[in-house]
Amino acid sequence: MRQAIEMKAGVVAEIVEKLQKSSSAVVVDYKGLTVEEVTELRKKMREAGVEYKVYKNTLVRRAAKEVGIEQFNDELLVGTNAIAFGFEDPVAPARILKEFMDAHPKMQLKMGIVEGEFYNESQIVEFASIPSREVLIAKLLGSLKAPVSNFAYLIDAIAKKAEEQQA
Repeated sequence: MRQAIEMKAGVVAEIVEKLQKSSSAVVVDYKGLTVEEVTELRKKMREAGVEYKVYKNTLVRRAAKEVGIEQFNDELLVGTNAIAFGFEDPVAPARILKEFMDAHPKMQLKMGIVEGEFYNESQIVEFASIPSREVLIAKLLGSLKAPVSNFAYLIDAIAKKAEEQQA
């Protein structure tokens, strides 16, 4: 009996640590997925640097209470749940889960914490539409490069026109 309590305390401490260290944590109901589908999802999560774990709801509630996340309560945290922890990219868990949900409609997003703020299912789905950091940086660089490129083309065109007039 004592050993079981110590094991549960260790799991609660692990969840607390992950909630504190992660930039986002998204809760998903995975009921109805096959083992192969869950394995595929875990592989995608690992590739993106996201940790996907299944915990007992009571232990998650205890850990969330310790961290100060009151929304992970008896009303919302019921059923077969898993948590995706995003450490580098806060949007990655939501994006991967949303893409996976599109192909596997049995799965359902429930809620999440992003940068310490609680978000419901519809808000998490909105987060999933935000492009990755790399895509945003590429768009920014493209926007910064466009005026310089246009200026270079303009100077080149003026130089060619001047050469034509001299010839």
